[in-house]
Amino acid sequence: MAVKANPAAIEAATAPRDRPWLKSYPAGLSWTARFEPGLVHTLLDEAVQRHGTRACTYFEGRRLTYAEIGALSDRAAKGLAALGVREGTRVGLLLPNSPTYLIYYFGILKAGGTVVNFNPLYSVEEIGFQIRDSGTEIMVTLDLELLFGKIEPLLADGRLLKAVVADFASLLPKLKQVALKLTRKVRLAKVGRSRQRRQIVRERDLLANDGRFTRPDVKPEAVAVLQYTGGTTGTPKGAMLSHANIFINTSQVRMWGQRPPDVVDRVVGVLPLFHVFAMTTVMTFGIASGMELILMPKFELRRVLKLIGTLRPTVMPGVRTLFQALLHHRNIERFDLSSLQFCISGGAALPMEVKKGFEKLIGGSLVEGYGLSETSPVATCNPFDSCKDSSIGLPLPRTDIAIRSLENPAQEMPMGEPGEICISGPQVMSAYWNKPEETAEAFVGPFFRTGDVGYMDEDGFIFIVDRIKDMINSAGFKVYPRRIEDALYEHPAVAECCVVGIPDAYRGEAPKAYVRLHEDSLATVVDLMTFLRPKLSKLELPTAIELRDELPKTMIGKLSKKALRAERSG
Repeated sequence: MAVKANPAAIEAATAPRDRPWLKSYPAGLSWTARFEPGLVHTLLDEAVQRHGTRACTYFEGRRLTYAEIGALSDRAAKGLAALGVREGTRVGLLLPNSPTYLIYYFGILKAGGTVVNFNPLYSVEEIGFQIRDSGTEIMVTLDLELLFGKIEPLLADGRLLKAVVADFASLLPKLKQVALKLTRKVRLAKVGRSRQRRQIVRERDLLANDGRFTRPDVKPEAVAVLQYTGGTTGTPKGAMLSHANIFINTSQVRMWGQRPPDVVDRVVGVLPLFHVFAMTTVMTFGIASGMELILMPKFELRRVLKLIGTLRPTVMPGVRTLFQALLHHRNIERFDLSSLQFCISGGAALPMEVKKGFEKLIGGSLVEGYGLSETSPVATCNPFDSCKDSSIGLPLPRTDIAIRSLENPAQEMPMGEPGEICISGPQVMSAYWNKPEETAEAFVGPFFRTGDVGYMDEDGFIFIVDRIKDMINSAGFKVYPRRIEDALYEHPAVAECCVVGIPDAYRGEAPKAYVRLHEDSLATVVDLMTFLRPKLSKLELPTAIELRDELPKTMIGKLSKKALRAERSG
């Protein structure tokens, strides 16, 4: 399942064209830096050689060293190979953040297989669709009832051939293992009694080997991960990310971070590793840099605050809602977050009041970056010492950005004019899995069409206006929800907001705002409308504002417009 290198993309990254970001590049970085492609699992191999005795993971009070994670992934690779995993075999991971995820992610790659990430919150039918679409043959999961209960019916009806089931209790320190049995706060599945037990391989049996075997001769062009898009614009599609894509993007992020080689960092892994953002900025970046990964199976605000104060991490990738939640915690002054030196926000626009407030809180940097599943994911990031307000930053080294006309994607827009953000670079996928038509539509020459509207200023900084699919067609005029959301965030009472288009008898479509206020706020809908009137045009003014206690979010904490639209259509 190798993919061909894209000569046009290589040529585009070196051909002369106007690149205003070059004059704004951070000191010590070169946009023309060269990156050698490699195999993703060698990142762990090299980290084991350099930092074998160093802690690799922290999970629920238990630490595993790089040597231990490396040895377990070797044994997982040999066990998977014995099950028939070869180059191109698709193996699914239905796992929360845990050492198990790392062990099997790298084990699959060492055996020559392809990782297929699955969202643990998906329904049985959603998981079943992705299994069929990807051709996943084996699924790795834990013996948690919440997870195994979704896999068992898929084994029963033949959509899934085999499952490897790991023991959750074995991940815990001894005292917590005892407490788990006594309290039963976590419901474990009775795997041994399953009617599908002949299709189930217990982890203890899979790992019962010495880890020594001849690894297949996999090339960097082979597909390492099938990363499914969220399906916000239709049926989810599998982005084919090669070893070279992920390996080089990890190198790009490391270069951008410019962490001193003698510094031992710890990274907070609260974002789910099955999501491409955390897969690269937490896991592969962390391992390549010899960091300790503080893994949290789910987001619990007070627990995050306590762990930061106790374990003193230095790095934390996150989404806007995470930083907002930390910043606005009612007792935030009781927690010490000063160990955090640099944080990266992605997934959604970062309001300036959140950025500046959080930086003041930690005494470090919080910068916004940008990327997609199809770009492994990081394509742009702000310099840590020279951000521009509301910008997603500059292109990473060897990453080319073009702003193309919405009407004619072959035409590049003049400086400062909005258009579709298009990306070319070594981290860009080759294609969507088994979808040649969608792949052809997604590219214009070597440039991937992101579906985001944005512009570039004279210094090469890029600004997002909105998603093309989120634009509201109001009386024939384009209305961008993000502009309305940015205006709402300027009101001190607004904690979160989300704007979507709703049917309108006169205009065809009109904006509606969903708003969550800060606790104890007394602001009303009338107050918010009065605040917005001088800031927005008549077409941009929401026809309705709905106040809510909570707004729907995706697994990584992004506000979900898809869920709000589904409410309306349902």
